Amino acid sequence: MPNPRSLVYALYSHWDIVEALVRLSREFAVLTGEQVLSTIARVSPELGAEAQGAALRALVNADILQTLPRSSDLQLNAYVLEFVRGLTREHELGLAAVLQARITAIREATETLNDGMAGADMDRMRGAANRLAELFRQISLQLDQDRHALFELAENAKSADGSMPITQRYHRVLEAYDEYVEPMNQMMDTGPQSSFYRYLEDAERALDLGLEQLSVQGALYSHRLQLRQVAHQAKELRRFGRLVAQQCADTLLPLREELRLHNALTSAISLLLGQVRKRGLRRALSRPTEKTMLPLWRNERRFKLQLGDEVRAVMAAARQYQPQAVAFPLDEPGDALQLLEHVDEAGIREHLARSLPVESLLDWLHSHYAHLQDATLLRLFHDLQHEPIWHIEAADQVETTTLQTIRVLHHPHRVSVPE
Repeated sequence: MPNPRSLVYALYSHWDIVEALVRLSREFAVLTGEQVLSTIARVSPELGAEAQGAALRALVNADILQTLPRSSDLQLNAYVLEFVRGLTREHELGLAAVLQARITAIREATETLNDGMAGADMDRMRGAANRLAELFRQISLQLDQDRHALFELAENAKSADGSMPITQRYHRVLEAYDEYVEPMNQMMDTGPQSSFYRYLEDAERALDLGLEQLSVQGALYSHRLQLRQVAHQAKELRRFGRLVAQQCADTLLPLREELRLHNALTSAISLLLGQVRKRGLRRALSRPTEKTMLPLWRNERRFKLQLGDEVRAVMAAARQYQPQAVAFPLDEPGDALQLLEHVDEAGIREHLARSLPVESLLDWLHSHYAHLQDATLLRLFHDLQHEPIWHIEAADQVETTTLQTIRVLHHPHRVSVPE
């Protein structure tokens, strides 16, 4: 039986060595004396051979390292291993079955609590509450350890050698997702098939009812405080479980999706290479079908290359090239006519009203307003022939009217006052 004080003091004195041994224990379950001495030499290179041997004996005497029966090999004390791993977050990913068993135990403890309330058995109620508190603590601790273990798996997969096949790099990630994350998501589902939230809700309800019953009976304050604290633990565990499940899914799903895309790309490349081998490169790439999944990296754009100005200048100097001067035509004065001409249309309408009847509207406009542009006269002609206050009738014969620059072939429109 180790002395706790000497064990804790040895941990304090040789913490760096113990921490390195805990990391080494992830690869070797049993350590040899040479492995321990080499670890001590690596962590504390300033120690001599005698000091290294003294450190090894101190760890063995404090029961941090235990000698295996029928062998001289060493192993770390299980309590020390669990303690150091908990502090350094070096835990291995736990089993979903262990979590499931603890969740099932919550149901049994809740039933015991209900039976205690029905029989007014105070000791049974307190025992069930203590059992629930211990289960809540264990589940919370396991969720936290598994969360950090999953983070470490993802980091190791990302930082692995890039030349390694991605399936091999992400093997442990996929294994953890299938064996831990998926069962945990099923347990923590909010639907009727879940067990985590349903059992926690039952436990919360039983604890609240028990607290109310103790308050009515006038039980001791310490007993009521115990149930209240356990109920708070249950509520916090529900929030923490939902947070851990979300973080685990956010960590592993991108890696799983990356592997799925990589597999799709690999399949497309293999299919394309097979077609190239059978048909040739030109036919394989020039006749894609709808069922053919070409790789995503194929670029349909054709690139064009051209020489830069510096290369052009060097080539021109080498060939003594003299550029020919080209005389561009000068700008000719444009048409000074105004595109928009101001017209007193109201005055023209009054003038037309006084002149009615008019046999040909276009000829009348040309005779009285010949100074206007042809486009302006034509616009007035089209606007006035749609005036509803006058009676306008087009003639059957066609006449020709010559304006300033154009000749117009039109049916004369007779404008008169409606009867």
